[in-house]
Amino acid sequence: MTKTAWLKQVFNNEKTERTPVGFWFHYAEDEKEDGFKNPAIFDVNIEGHKKFYAKFKPDFVKIMTDGFFVYPDEAFQKARKAADLRDVKSIGENHPWIEKQTAFARTLADIWGDEVLSFYSIFAPAALFRFARGDRDGVEETLADFITQDAEAVDYAFNVVAKDTAALVKRIIREGGASGVYYSTQDIGGGGTTEQTRRRLVEANDTTVLNAANSVSQYNILHICGYAGHRNNLTHFIDYPAQIVNWAVTVEGVSLGQGKKLFKNKPVIGGFDNTKNGALYRGSREEIEAETERLLAESGTTGIILGADCTVPRDIDIQRLQWTRNRLRLSL
Repeated sequence: MTKTAWLKQVFNNEKTERTPVGFWFHYAEDEKEDGFKNPAIFDVNIEGHKKFYAKFKPDFVKIMTDGFFVYPDEAFQKARKAADLRDVKSIGENHPWIEKQTAFARTLADIWGDEVLSFYSIFAPAALFRFARGDRDGVEETLADFITQDAEAVDYAFNVVAKDTAALVKRIIREGGASGVYYSTQDIGGGGTTEQTRRRLVEANDTTVLNAANSVSQYNILHICGYAGHRNNLTHFIDYPAQIVNWAVTVEGVSLGQGKKLFKNKPVIGGFDNTKNGALYRGSREEIEAETERLLAESGTTGIILGADCTVPRDIDIQRLQWTRNRLRLSL
């Protein structure tokens, strides 16, 4: 059985011959740097994917979008007050930010062909807001302030960004050869956000993008991001239109098995702490193998992909990832 057919079994919640594993990391030193100002980052990213694919032979690929984190609208990047976000304009589906990503996805798809499925990293409008403003300390508080000032202006801007992202998603799947998307979102931090506001700013715009992905592919992953300890209310995401779910097990304190029940038996991915404090990065081979077995004993093996809470450190020894996969092979 090919890896492609095998992973589709997982998406269908069917029993597989072995539990797949999936790990990823950024290839650029600063993945949030604007690649249109420093195009060298794009070459670094492509070469990084090539080397990782050749060395690890992954069960599937998460495409890292280093260099593309900055949504290219000046008002979105530089708004000083919420009302300024009303000046945000759609970039259109043929903007270089979309054209370049479509070509980037195509370049990578030509490397692995139909050997594996690949999932293109896509970020929610709130995340793109942070990146556009340098993802610096205080940016979440800025967003919270903007929401307090004029939630409708924020909603307008996020809606524009979501529609442009939806156009991007369709192109990178139809033309770029990606199998689907890995959609990263999270609850808005900073406090003061009502449930109605969350639904309008987060859930409605996330749904716009995910529905666009679903219109061209049935293989799309939801990532509820717990990077750097960000906490989320997982119940907010139960009914999101994605086929498989990934969240920060370590941060949220919700195991793979518990999460599979929470998300109505959808397939799930994750389990390992992604930080430098976790067994995957610091543990011995025996500790990593023991954690592999513990995770599967808790979650079962149907509709499960072993992975991590989020990106793993860029300097991790690839052999450590292989120890997880080797343990699974020996468990057959």
